[in-house]
Amino acid sequence: MPKFKKPKKRFDEINVVPFIDIMLVLLVMVLTTATFINQGIIPIELPEAKASKKEDSKKEITIYVNSKGELFIEKEKVDLKTLEAKLSAIPKEQTVVLRSDKESKFQDFVSVMDILKRLNHEQLYIITKEN
Repeated sequence: MPKFKKPKKRFDEINVVPFIDIMLVLLVMVLTTATFINQGIIPIELPEAKASKKEDSKKEITIYVNSKGELFIEKEKVDLKTLEAKLSAIPKEQTVVLRSDKESKFQDFVSVMDILKRLNHEQLYIITKEN
């Protein structure tokens, strides 16, 4: 009795159903984590304590230097002497944010930095625009 070989079946198509299942699971995972990233926080209930004290939230002080060389502290126009007086009145630990126009003179930027260094302000951010 001769043995007959079964003709091999050609593999012409791919079953995409398992691939779609995996992609749907990944989509659900991405959408779930995207909601936490969008809010920036995960909602939690903090425990209460009687002996705790509320810490003052320190607001950032923003200094602006526009293209004309005018100085502003918290949107109030000031000159260098007034800026120095206002900065000397705030604590050294408070964050100072410097926003300088790209068309402003470098000397204006250096003058503000000189005042900050003289007053020993070390919590400084210089805001730039990403390319």
